[in-house]
Amino acid sequence: MFLHTHPYKPFFPEGATKLIVGTLPPPRFTTGELKEGDVDFCYGSISGLLWPVLDKIFDLNLIFETTEEAINQRKNFLKLRNIGVCDIVESCERQKIDASDLGMQNIKLRNVLWYLKQYPKINTLLFTGGNSKNGPEYFFRKHIKEKGISLEIVSNDIPRIHKFVIENRIIKTISLTAPSGAANRSIGALDEYKNLKNNNPNFNTIDFRVQQYQKFF
Repeated sequence: MFLHTHPYKPFFPEGATKLIVGTLPPPRFTTGELKEGDVDFCYGSISGLLWPVLDKIFDLNLIFETTEEAINQRKNFLKLRNIGVCDIVESCERQKIDASDLGMQNIKLRNVLWYLKQYPKINTLLFTGGNSKNGPEYFFRKHIKEKGISLEIVSNDIPRIHKFVIENRIIKTISLTAPSGAANRSIGALDEYKNLKNNNPNFNTIDFRVQQYQKFF
């Protein structure tokens, strides 16, 4: 079994108001065998779409390479926008060494609620995926259930919005369409996407995420 441990500590700017919550980067980030164009930081996979989408929204002129400059670009953006990153999975075991959520076994979760208590200005969690098995919302629900807390639906439209209460503080959660190529098929099946594509044949799944993410970032 391969022990897939998270290579990065949670990243919290001092005045963080939003928190990105994913699961784990691909196993090569744990072993250090990065591909050309990978950035050695959260969501740094060359095939991942979070940073390309944020680059489009905020016109960041990001570089996609395995350098300190690329890391610092992303950290500076997060600090400027008061956005933290705390993926919910600390480690898991895998029989097959890949990035599949469903392939995770013997999963250890991070105590995200503890971090939320340390950063009282955080009012929004941005999940990089929904409630499908072993997705970030799925694990978060499991995490808070142990503490007697549950998510209350605010909006059932995509992206789904929930809220929960911790220490008399209301925190909203947004389950974003996942920034992975695997989510493109589900985007293509959405009526909203089909309508936008009909109106503009050049409209694509990246554009769809840009439109969605910019409302919440």
